[in-house]
Amino acid sequence: MNKNSAIKFILQNARPLELAVYKYFFENESKQNVIDELIKFQNADGGFGNALEPDFFNPNSSPIATNDAIITLYRVNALDRDSEIVKGIVRYLESHDSFDEDKKRWLFAIDSNNDYPHAIWWEKKGDGISGFNPSISLAAFMVCYGNRTSLYEEIIKEGFEHLETSEEISGDSLKCFLLTYELLKSNSIKDIIDLEHFKDLLCNAIDNSICKDIEKYGVDYVPMPSDFFGGTYSEFITPEIEPFIAAEKDVLGKLQMEDGGFDITWKWYTPYPEFEKARAWWRPRITIEKLLFNEVQI
Repeated sequence: MNKNSAIKFILQNARPLELAVYKYFFENESKQNVIDELIKFQNADGGFGNALEPDFFNPNSSPIATNDAIITLYRVNALDRDSEIVKGIVRYLESHDSFDEDKKRWLFAIDSNNDYPHAIWWEKKGDGISGFNPSISLAAFMVCYGNRTSLYEEIIKEGFEHLETSEEISGDSLKCFLLTYELLKSNSIKDIIDLEHFKDLLCNAIDNSICKDIEKYGVDYVPMPSDFFGGTYSEFITPEIEPFIAAEKDVLGKLQMEDGGFDITWKWYTPYPEFEKARAWWRPRITIEKLLFNEVQI
């Protein structure tokens, strides 16, 4: 992997938010720069939209985009309960907008996604719920930074039980479980679920989720080690996972494009020409992830 070429690509192509994230990790710039850029995606109701997640351009607040904002704040150590950005998220989640009161889940896809350019998986089908993505991490956020209620505790417990009994959990859902663990651990909340057992389950789930066919890395949309270990969650690296981390590192140079960036491995499967804009936004974000992953020690 050519680091200098990757850095040049990021500096020339990243949105201001992703550029601030890059500079936080690699140029020791303040997390406040990340907050200042992230808050531009926050709506008056406290939730996030406005193509923060580049695969749907819906300006309205959604649970998924809000969860994406929480991930960014967590990664740059900016989850401060007294900050306006966190208070806004609490206000949005407390409103139970896009929350199914009967099934006690936040929606994965919301109706208004269809009114704006989007990838096909963001079209609401059925009840719009997709397991515990993003309900478990949003519930954990509320327990840690909002009003801790039995409702949110129950969502976490049900998600924990699901993890115990499920043979396979998709990579995106698994990231919500990982964030849940980190939020509970960092806030010393140990009386809802057994965190040590939770960690063991997550290590097994990551191992089961990661694609073992390294020929597919960067070619097909498959879970790779860099999906989990790009500057985060290093405590979940087990001896079983280490060979696949090494294998992906070995192919990074082959996957890097001539312009220095890395590409996405998916399409929208919808007719919107804005896909190319989304791809352009994604590529620096993914390139940052690859740079962070390349620094993982095994």
